[in-house]
Amino acid sequence: MTNTDQPSADAGGTPTRLPGMAYVLTGCVAVIGSNSLGLGPIAPAVADSLGSSVPAVMTAAAAFGLGTAASALFLARHIDRIGARRMLQFALALLAASLVVSAAAPIVTVLVVGQLIAGIASGIALPAIYSSAAAIAPPGRETRTIGVVLTGWTLSMVVGVALSAVLADLVHWRAVFVAIAVLALAAIAMLAISKHRDIPATESAPLPLEALQIKGIKPLLIACGAFMAAFYGIYGYLGDYLHNSLGEPVSANGLAALIYGLGFGAAALLDHIVDRFGVKRVMPAAFLATGIVYVSMALLGGSFTAILVAVFFWGLANHFGLNILIMRLSAIDPARRGTLMGLNSAVTYLAGFAGTAGFGPLHTEFGFPIASFVAAGLMLIAALAAAWRQNEEVTQWTAHRRT
Repeated sequence: MTNTDQPSADAGGTPTRLPGMAYVLTGCVAVIGSNSLGLGPIAPAVADSLGSSVPAVMTAAAAFGLGTAASALFLARHIDRIGARRMLQFALALLAASLVVSAAAPIVTVLVVGQLIAGIASGIALPAIYSSAAAIAPPGRETRTIGVVLTGWTLSMVVGVALSAVLADLVHWRAVFVAIAVLALAAIAMLAISKHRDIPATESAPLPLEALQIKGIKPLLIACGAFMAAFYGIYGYLGDYLHNSLGEPVSANGLAALIYGLGFGAAALLDHIVDRFGVKRVMPAAFLATGIVYVSMALLGGSFTAILVAVFFWGLANHFGLNILIMRLSAIDPARRGTLMGLNSAVTYLAGFAGTAGFGPLHTEFGFPIASFVAAGLMLIAALAAAWRQNEEVTQWTAHRRT
């Protein structure tokens, strides 16, 4: 997929400002993030309303992850051929419809179905967003551009998830899904008036699993899987821990999401660190830092204040880990960004499913501290995979195809 609206450097060699499309993509990430991260904090309210349990409600989050993974694996490869913008608009429309189903759910099963469809939509949308972000980045400002787009996850927590918890308290949890559906429609309108256009690839879409044969990509995906399993495993049950173990109100879950989002967003101001020290150093360091955060949650989790401090640094470290993963994967072959980002999203949400489903019994049977120690162990695996990645030379897709 080729970009037709990419800014270039000025006559003095100084990169121009980031394209306006980057901020549109930021908003799209915020919409998707508001749904994908929004269920955890309001899960206790949903469970009470539907006469179910928090783990049962969180199966909807697991279904979302499965839908996203399957969609990213089998549908995202068409982004390069059809065009990221068109695919993104279609995905957001499908997301809006699925959120209406979720809002109207009379039982947990319908909520699960609604979130499964939302996952299918997100599995198309996220690779389209990430591939577009890499395509529109001015030369030399790839890290900064992707970092700006990733701040959509901050918006989803500061404006979306945090307010969702308050909205669930003051109005009803169903209003949360309705509000996100309206935001999805607004994002479609913004894409429609955007000047950005892309030129679809003329080649047929390759099978996504072919990308696994590229030398050096497997360690990146292993790191991604461990990273995301730990994140979703802890995030999915942090709200239940704060509410039922520490006795905090549901709105406190929104505060935790707000603090995480602030940490994630603050890291965007430090993205130059990646350019200064290099990806090879920052990637494993970011994963190890996240592991230390999980250990602190396990040891200091009896204090709500300590949890909030840890959550801030959690967001800070996660921003660097996610940014570098996307940057490295998308750089392998610019003409196949949709396929590679689809593979990234597939691994992300398969790991999200595994984390949400696997950490449920850990949290219920052994408690949140043990679950946090397990998450720290996963981050050690991610750091080792990232270090292994340093010794691998990524082979370009075209060279791989010739062999």
